[in-house]
Parts: sequence; structure tokens; C-alpha cells
Amino acid sequence: MQHPAFEEVTVQHEQQDDAAFNKKIRKTTILLSVITVIELALGLAIYTIHKGPDPNATLILAFKGMICILTLAKAYYIVSVFMHLGDEIRNMIMTIVVPLLLFIWFIIAFIYDGHSYKELRNEFDKHFQETTTPVQHQPAEKPQSPVGGKE
Repeated sequence: MQHPAFEEVTVQHEQQDDAAFNKKIRKTTILLSVITVIELALGLAIYTIHKGPDPNATLILAFKGMICILTLAKAYYIVSVFMHLGDEIRNMIMTIVVPLLLFIWFIIAFIYDGHSYKELRNEFDKHFQETTTPVQHQPAEKPQSPVGGKE
């Protein structure tokens, strides 16, 4: 008798005929295409807003957030349908998803740390003043008061 912990894990999947499989692939491809077109439209809107005389930072940030959400939806559908992960057992899915989430956290931590370093360097060493904002959108510099006196 074999120990239950070492039994082979087998999952009986439903067999789809070719027509149902092709329909599923076609539906997913159309969905991914629509999401891509929406992302491109949002990107063009961001570009147009940014080139305008008075860019709305809140609207640009909202559009960028929507692009991130749509990109994650696309990644989910690609992994679920085209890589067949949606048909696997839960433990197999967690084996792939948990390290991926840790990797995403790793990227976010490095981006946050790099931004913090840039801000501190700009604050304490004016020689390295960096910006990604176009000159016409930068705030005007305030006149400095004399040292040790009031204006």
C-alpha cells in the first residue's frame, strides 16, 4: 500500500471539441484586441493632454492607472487561456502566481527607492537638479530672501 502523500495527482479535464476550443480562442483574441485598442486610445489621450498648454495631472494619472489595470487584465487572459493555467489545479496556479507577485513587489520597491534617492539628491545637491517636466510647465522660481534678514 502506498502512502497517500505520495499518490499521483491526476485531474480529469473536460475534453473540448475543436469548435468549442476555437470559439474560446477567438473570443479571447477579440477581447485582447479591444483592450489593446483602448490602451492605445488612452495613451494617445495622455500624449495629447500632456502637449496641451495646461496639462491636468490628475487626469493623466487616472489614465495611467486605467492602462495598468487593463494591462493586468490582458496578462491574466493570456496566462489563463493561451498558457492553459486556468485549467490547472489550485496548487499549480499558486506555484506560479505567488513568485510573480513577489517579483512585482520587488520591482515596485526598487522604483520607490530610486525615486526617493532622486528626490533627496535634488533637495540636497542642486548641481544634480533633474526633472522630467518640460520647461514651459515648470513653476517659476521664487526670489530668495537675503541671508539672515526679512524681506
